[in-house]
Amino acid sequence: MSDHAVNTPVHAARAHGHRAPRAEFYVYFAVILLGAFPVAFVSWIVSTIRHRRLPKRGPFASAWFDAKAITPLIFRA
Repeated sequence: MSDHAVNTPVHAARAHGHRAPRAEFYVYFAVILLGAFPVAFVSWIVSTIRHRRLPKRGPFASAWFDAKAITPLIFRA
């Protein structure tokens, strides 16, 4: 008889664990952050002019959020 509980998704997730980010991750993060900042800055200015009030997040926070969301997607692919 075989044990079907050995390779369940819960056990597989625990076996891989959380990997610490490496230097390559930080390089990609920095490049994406530098690319996202000008776009976020222009978007922030347009939003400020259009709505006549400051957005909740500033341009750097917005670029940081975008880089934080995009970089892990590169390594999952």
